[in-house]
Amino acid sequence: MKIIIEQELTWGHFWAGGLQNAKELTQDELRELEAILEDLFPDGIEETTLNDLMWFDFDTVLEWLGKEPQD
Repeated sequence: MKIIIEQELTWGHFWAGGLQNAKELTQDELRELEAILEDLFPDGIEETTLNDLMWFDFDTVLEWLGKEPQD
């Protein structure tokens, strides 16, 4: 069964390394990221995929937000 729920992106959507990286973003940046993700994933994104993006591809996320990648 598939249940789809629309919610605002918050730090509560992440765990482990994804959470650590998400805490580097402001609420405004999370809202901006949410808009970007809605364009990239019009049918939605699974929680694990979202967390993996924040954890393992955080430099890409930072680039989308116009920020410098971390060292």
